[in-house]
Amino acid sequence: MAGVTSPSEPAPAEPAVIRISPMAHFAVGFLALGILSLVLASPWFAPLLIVPVILSTYIVRLRTVARVDTVTARSLRGSETVRWEDIDGLAFNKGSWARAQFKDGRELTLPAVTFSTLPRLTEASAGRVPNPYG
Repeated sequence: MAGVTSPSEPAPAEPAVIRISPMAHFAVGFLALGILSLVLASPWFAPLLIVPVILSTYIVRLRTVARVDTVTARSLRGSETVRWEDIDGLAFNKGSWARAQFKDGRELTLPAVTFSTLPRLTEASAGRVPNPYG
């Protein structure tokens, strides 16, 4: 039958998009209010209003997209896509995002990937990233 897939064909896993929580915009909003009070007191502080704009752009832009064969780390200046086969492992420092360690020795920071998001990476990468929770 047309349009029917056989059970032997595995369906491609949906990509896992891991981002910074949109709730971070509330903190940026409060920072903007604080800076606005400085600007109202003295207009010389007006250039500081660019800081909340940059922080909000940072929150929206940074993400990690994991697919079955590749992982993409997106930063403010661009993005880098690498194959899972080129990654030797993931490293975590206390309170920081994961760093992909390549077989050639270099590293790539994976924005917003924490230890608690590893199960999502395991599912999206078809098991290439081990699930520490079982």
